[in-house]
Amino acid sequence: MRISRRVADARYAIRDILVEARKVRQSGTKMYYLNIGDPVQYGFQPPENVTEALVRAVRDGNNYYADSEGLPDLREAIAEKERAKGLRTSADGVLVTNGVSEALDMVMLSMLEPGDEVLLPGPHYPPCASYIRLHGGVPVEFAVDGSEPDLDDIRSKITPRTAAICVTTPGNPTGWVFGKKSLQAIADVAGEHGLYVISDEIYDRIVFDGVYSGMGSVSPDVPVVVLNGFSKGHLMTGWRIGYVAFGGSGSLDGLRDNVNRLVTTRISVNLPVQHAALESLRGPQGYVGDFVSAIRRNRDAMVRRLDSMPGLSCRAPRGAFYAFPRIEENPCSSDWEFVLELVRNGVLAVPGSGFGSRYGRDHFRLVFLAPPDVFEPALDRIESVLSSTPTS
Repeated sequence: MRISRRVADARYAIRDILVEARKVRQSGTKMYYLNIGDPVQYGFQPPENVTEALVRAVRDGNNYYADSEGLPDLREAIAEKERAKGLRTSADGVLVTNGVSEALDMVMLSMLEPGDEVLLPGPHYPPCASYIRLHGGVPVEFAVDGSEPDLDDIRSKITPRTAAICVTTPGNPTGWVFGKKSLQAIADVAGEHGLYVISDEIYDRIVFDGVYSGMGSVSPDVPVVVLNGFSKGHLMTGWRIGYVAFGGSGSLDGLRDNVNRLVTTRISVNLPVQHAALESLRGPQGYVGDFVSAIRRNRDAMVRRLDSMPGLSCRAPRGAFYAFPRIEENPCSSDWEFVLELVRNGVLAVPGSGFGSRYGRDHFRLVFLAPPDVFEPALDRIESVLSSTPTS
């Protein structure tokens, strides 16, 4: 029977490594889970007013199909948030989706023809490359120097088939935060070559150091598409709600029409959750600062310990909630084998090459959502593996 060969290239290292972890757990080994970027699984919960808004929506009978584009009041609140970050948009330019993943899928499907290329920062969030491939495109990584994109490398990789430049800031897996000057330079390159800029800003509220700038704040004439949602800063991971926000450039009209067609074909997003998302934007915001303060302390403790280990080096991320240490002296044959050895010793991490084989290799990713008394025993095991595992 026929199957699609395109799906064979779909990979998600963050989930793929769970297969090995289940085997180890079944053997009775205690497992420390430092692989999934889900604040809720580490004890953080949506505030009570947001939970109550979800329950109230259900009890009030808001259990029917919503408008395909999203709840009008929610779209307006999202537009207000994005305008405050500098994006020239309106409620009509916002489409609510089932998480950022669906938003990314729809944008790539609406934009790409077979053979089109999309520039991605290296390393990058794995589903971005997967969706590009699924829809016939070719992901092309560009270098990031420290926490700023290498503009010369970006320019060198633009071809007649290049359709877009993707930006993720704060970044997953590195926690980099691009400065406004770098964002402006990317916008200038995109404008010069007639390219879309797809900006994933899901971690925009989780910044520890410096000032955050959104992509929409630097150039209103460039076709900027912002992807964002409520999973990370709003602590609503399992409720699966995100959005696409289109900038004000007229050259986005065709893409917006295409995405809107896809939005209508999948009917709608969960309506009670949309009411909760509206409350999370319009209600008290103090919980966000409390969350960021807590994980900043975790970041400092984890990075300090990792960077002190012989054989590792680790930069402090400026945003998100991931550490991405470099394996300077790898006792194993690759970062995948190193992470598999960690799994066998009860620590679940993610291999760096799962975020891009060129720029991610020789690294691994940990989350610092758990407090130090939880992750310190895992770091003890990592240090043990570094000092004792023979090269394979």
